[in-house]
Amino acid sequence: MKKFLVITGLFFTVTLTAQQVQWVSWDEAVTLSKTDANPKKIFIDVYTDWCGWCKKMDKETFQNPEVAAYMAQNFYMVKMDAEGKEPIEYDGRTFKFVPQGRRGYHELAAALLQGKMSYPTVIFLDEKLKMLSPVPGYQKVEPFLQIARYFGDDIYKDKDWKSYTGIGK
Repeated sequence: MKKFLVITGLFFTVTLTAQQVQWVSWDEAVTLSKTDANPKKIFIDVYTDWCGWCKKMDKETFQNPEVAAYMAQNFYMVKMDAEGKEPIEYDGRTFKFVPQGRRGYHELAAALLQGKMSYPTVIFLDEKLKMLSPVPGYQKVEPFLQIARYFGDDIYKDKDWKSYTGIGK
């Protein structure tokens, strides 16, 4: 019986560990996309510490086992604080924090969000770091997976969003 409990405990530990989202920094994702033999697309979760919907999406969507497994297989996942204070070097430019009002914003987050500072917003980039699409707003598990698969499985290359989802028919 003791052996059974130990094996069962190990199984659940391995299962829970495998379901955790593995976030990397922007720099790590860029490096991986340039050095991996088979680079993945990049997924960026742009959030703020004060955003309740960001925290809800973290807990309910990103921690979902199916979401975590799919994203780990198909994307380098980056969490980006839209109000982060650390400079980020990318593509020959230094992106910095810009103090403004009570909070301010990070220039890279503003560039990725195309100036529309709304949280949460997730961003999908292809393997060459080209923008596929920003997706603003809280997403539940199933709609999020539909969006992630659209980009992750390269469906966007052959079908427009309306054809893929059946919206507007």
